[in-house]
Amino acid sequence: MSISFDSALGIHDDALKVRARRSELLASNLANADTPNYKAQDIDFKQALEQASAGQSASSSQLKTTHSGHIQGEPAPGIPDSKYRVPLQPSLDGNTVDSQLEKANYAENALQYQTTLSFLGSKFSSLIGAIKGE
Repeated sequence: MSISFDSALGIHDDALKVRARRSELLASNLANADTPNYKAQDIDFKQALEQASAGQSASSSQLKTTHSGHIQGEPAPGIPDSKYRVPLQPSLDGNTVDSQLEKANYAENALQYQTTLSFLGSKFSSLIGAIKGE
């Protein structure tokens, strides 16, 4: 009898990928809080997780090449597209990053990432116990 990790772990491995990508975007937003005309980005987690768990590419746009020597790009499966955040109060220099909002979102995402890791850790412990017959 074989063990299917996909069925044993559910959507949690996809959730880790989406949360990791969201952490990168939020960190980028914070790093560019003082960059003129920088537009804050985020991920719709629910939509991205649905697409990742369905095995679909989250990107609906296809890269266009202008020369026959260009490499044809494919969107990476499971990596969600980012969307620009609508600012509550944009700054005069065109930057849409709200540092307080980004810090709160980053902390919430980090907590949810750790929760998913803890859940996966307990799942692996259960699987190891089942393999050992404990």
